[in-house]
Amino acid sequence: MKLEKVLTITLWVLLVVSAFLIVSMMTNISDNDADATMGAWINTNLTWSYILLIIGGVVAVVFALYNTLTDKAAAKKGLMALVFAGVVLAISYALSTDVLPQFHGVEKFIADGTLTPTISKWIDTTLYATYILILLAIVATIVSSVSRVFK
Repeated sequence: MKLEKVLTITLWVLLVVSAFLIVSMMTNISDNDADATMGAWINTNLTWSYILLIIGGVVAVVFALYNTLTDKAAAKKGLMALVFAGVVLAISYALSTDVLPQFHGVEKFIADGTLTPTISKWIDTTLYATYILILLAIVATIVSSVSRVFK
């Protein structure tokens, strides 16, 4: 059999199983919170959703890695993207501080250990990374518009 036919059959099987689980759950819905049947169907549907999510993630990663390893141009572009992300992260980390913020109610988060200097530094890092990426997007948009005018 060809790969396309196997994929089509697999997708139809997944669709039928998903439709069966949804219809079964919908027919067993009740207003009684203590109904064990309804809880079991909800748990079954959630488990099926997790399984599909994991399978989808694994397939996406495997095919991305396969494409990257077989195509040297894609590998070069992927490596450049990783280096760029690392540079932005390094700059953001260098600019951030681990000073705890001062606002109303922060004492509660510091007392229960939710907010530590390390967490504060990483929050600061992600904020700086966001600002840098937004600035680069704005600059790229302006440069693209201006370069189109001069062409």
